[in-house]
Amino acid sequence: MKAIPFTDVTINDSFWAPRQATNSKKTIPHEIEQCRTTGRISNFSKAAGTMDGNFEGIFFNDSDVHKLVEAASYTLYTHPNPEWESQLDEVVDTIASSQQPDGYLNSYFTLVEPQKKWQNLGMMHELYCAGHLFEAGVAHYQATGKAKLLDVACKFADLIDNTFGHGKRDGLPGHQGIELALVKLANVTGEKRYMSLAEYFVTTRGQSPHVFEKELENPDLPGGLGAYQHHYTRDGKYEGTYSQAHKPIQEQTECVGHAVRAMYLYAGAADIAAETGDTDIMNALDALWQNVEKRLYVTGGVGPSGHNEGFTQDYELPNFSAYAETCASIGLIFWAHRMFLLKGEARFIDVMETALYNGALSGVSLDGTGFFYQNPLASRGGRHRHEWFGCACCPPNIARLLGSLGQYIYAQSDNDLWVNLYVEGTATTVAENVPLKLTQETDYPWSGNVKITVNPEKPTKFALNLRIPSWCSNYDVKLNGETYSVKDTTNGYLSIEREWKPNDSVNLNLDMPVERIYAHPNVRDNLGRSALQRGPLVYCFEDVDNADGAFETLSLNNDTMETVYDSNLLNGITTIRANAKVYDTAEWENNLYLTKPKSNQMQVTAIPYYAWCNRGAGQMAVWVF
Repeated sequence: MKAIPFTDVTINDSFWAPRQATNSKKTIPHEIEQCRTTGRISNFSKAAGTMDGNFEGIFFNDSDVHKLVEAASYTLYTHPNPEWESQLDEVVDTIASSQQPDGYLNSYFTLVEPQKKWQNLGMMHELYCAGHLFEAGVAHYQATGKAKLLDVACKFADLIDNTFGHGKRDGLPGHQGIELALVKLANVTGEKRYMSLAEYFVTTRGQSPHVFEKELENPDLPGGLGAYQHHYTRDGKYEGTYSQAHKPIQEQTECVGHAVRAMYLYAGAADIAAETGDTDIMNALDALWQNVEKRLYVTGGVGPSGHNEGFTQDYELPNFSAYAETCASIGLIFWAHRMFLLKGEARFIDVMETALYNGALSGVSLDGTGFFYQNPLASRGGRHRHEWFGCACCPPNIARLLGSLGQYIYAQSDNDLWVNLYVEGTATTVAENVPLKLTQETDYPWSGNVKITVNPEKPTKFALNLRIPSWCSNYDVKLNGETYSVKDTTNGYLSIEREWKPNDSVNLNLDMPVERIYAHPNVRDNLGRSALQRGPLVYCFEDVDNADGAFETLSLNNDTMETVYDSNLLNGITTIRANAKVYDTAEWENNLYLTKPKSNQMQVTAIPYYAWCNRGAGQMAVWVF
């Protein structure tokens, strides 16, 4: 199974196409400017010796620029923008100029601690930054055909391959990401050494003696011992769960530690399993997926704790303090997509879609210039969006996700096609050696009506597999205007196998009622509460729409809920209106307790979670009584 690449997919719907346009017109130039004014870009010039000055910012700031280049490359292909295209070329040239003669490229170590390269892999992100450079080089080449950054990436990858591996120096990334990046680099260049290096990084992680444990013995670590000891030791002893280095990947069954690190590791491991057929890794990934389903927010957020930016224990999903980093939801999308490519099962795309429309998309404002690092499921008004962060991993990450969205919509095997996401637009591919074009027409996610036109150059036989989302309990299908009665699904897909002719059409109608979702009883914060979901969208209540709403006591009546599309609200959304009651807080005055408190009836309005905090900071709740 492989994805149909973003270069063969167009998006022209009313939901994602405007977001991609905003990504091009607002987000990319905003992030270029932020990387420039914060010294992230000039760090490369200083490392190249073309500018004087000291390194600025956090030691892993290179990665933000690499992700920005990746995001801009995707976006340049789908939404060309001459206003910043020349700036992108300048950034690529600046990065390339900083590469050392042996291939090494990291502005922090070049400028600050040049004699300490590769000594603190656990915390200093050298391999992580390299991985994002590799992804940027691949994306830039795919989008523009220019090989300059790809050549830089390959030269650095050759150095890393000559440095680390079996029979060479022991080394692993403290922050994963290079594993999946090396797979991308191998696939675009055909260089098998890169795939072997990715396999080494995946399969030697967690083996004894631990690389990170040995690094702790160095009293002169670059960056210092403090952060290392904080994250990697417990009671003075090495403990590697923070970086998923506590045991080999083949033995891992529980999602632990830093959530973004975990998601990137599992995604890279899935790539290696797909390449090698390693059943032990596949079995471990199955177990880890079963575990993450007990640690997953209804929005597709993962990692509830700010302490380790990651996982705690099963069913611990607090709302107000939810960390649920934007990057973690994006990482979950990477992992879920790869699990689908391994297994061909819709349940992975169901999770991917939830994270895409909710936990990840909430990370960027509608105007494209405000961001969330954390994505709580409740707020008393203290949360607001930021134009940038000192640790700015999330803004360019959401930008590259939006730019590359096309690659998640369709997939194909040797003979058959899969439609994973319902997004208006087109895809071109080949089935049974016959070129064909798929065209979707839909107003998804506001409507469940989808028309797919199949247009092969000549009649050809294959199966078209349509995902039936887990949230949909009723649907109907028409083939060329006639009712299609076969509704049996396999792995969550309705498969229509036939000889397809030019302009054949399938109409899929997915019922999209408002559903009240209830959490497992072990999720203590949500006992007695429910959340509203319609289609793939999770909803929330904001006080800007509900001036009298005391969200911690809001209780929905069992009356029928009304959906209303408002084209003037939040760039056009479907709202949910319902009757509810809340306690009259004025009745308490100075009392802490009452025996018979009064409640007020009111009409409330819910909006999609991704759109909250676009009209100023305020109270918000996903889960209500």
